[in-house]
Amino acid sequence: MPLRLIFMGTPDFAVPTLLALHAQGHQIVAVYSRAPKPAGRGMKEQLTPVDREAQRLGLPVLTPKTLKTAEAAAAFRAHQADAAVVVAYGLILPQTILDGTRLGCFNLHASLLPRWRGAAPINRAIMAGDDESGVMVMKMDAGLDTGDVAMVERVALTDGMTASDLHDALAKVGAGLMVRAMTALEQGQLTLTPQAADGVTYAAKIDKNEARIDWTRPAREVLRHCHGLSPFPGAWSEIDIDGQPARLKILRCELAGSRGTPGELIDGNLAVACGDGAIRILELQRAGSKPMPAEVFLRGTRLAAGDRMR
Repeated sequence: MPLRLIFMGTPDFAVPTLLALHAQGHQIVAVYSRAPKPAGRGMKEQLTPVDREAQRLGLPVLTPKTLKTAEAAAAFRAHQADAAVVVAYGLILPQTILDGTRLGCFNLHASLLPRWRGAAPINRAIMAGDDESGVMVMKMDAGLDTGDVAMVERVALTDGMTASDLHDALAKVGAGLMVRAMTALEQGQLTLTPQAADGVTYAAKIDKNEARIDWTRPAREVLRHCHGLSPFPGAWSEIDIDGQPARLKILRCELAGSRGTPGELIDGNLAVACGDGAIRILELQRAGSKPMPAEVFLRGTRLAAGDRMR
């Protein structure tokens, strides 16, 4: 029998899982998402990606500002769900919610737990130079991503991957993993394993103050810093263009074999020296402009070897 599920999610990352569970035939009795927020010109309220998709599918959507009240817990239990699936929802689930379904709440987390518990696992894995990432289905408890793990899928992490690339890859892989987990749960065959006590790290929320590029770091660290913050908030540096300081976000780059003074342009094709080695900028964004390939940027901008990023 298909499960009666509550789905809880907010951003684009959660949408593939919602679609996959719906296509699998599970009965999604309610979708919880964050409340609409004003955005864009005119500051019109914008539905979250999950809210939009749920409405398109004809699913009931709830957007409570908190789940910590007795009324919220009663409303949650009233769905009489077998389980809840949680994917980047954004609100803390109190114990009354964790206990509000027959089989529990199952979270899709974008890391190889216990590494990178917390808010920004995709960014932190790239920035730390990890060789692999992945997604895990975890039965939630009251801790921060400390619950027992049911299933895992690993993804190789290369120097060429940005946070956007890894986000999209894990969203797709995670949707399939959650479908398999819910099938096993439906059949009474889902096995839970406690997380390892060793290797715990925390993925702190990205602070815009850490986005400025430190060119004295080795080239691979600079590359991973740029890719881990691409496209948002974007790792940035300043350079003088036509005598005026300009901020450039570095969205994609590659290692270059040259050497020089950190921050110095080694050639006219945006190779920049680092503390050890160099990177070549492949995609960037000037303040107030759209992202563009480096060759497009250089058509309208004069930069030469010896110019300095800072």
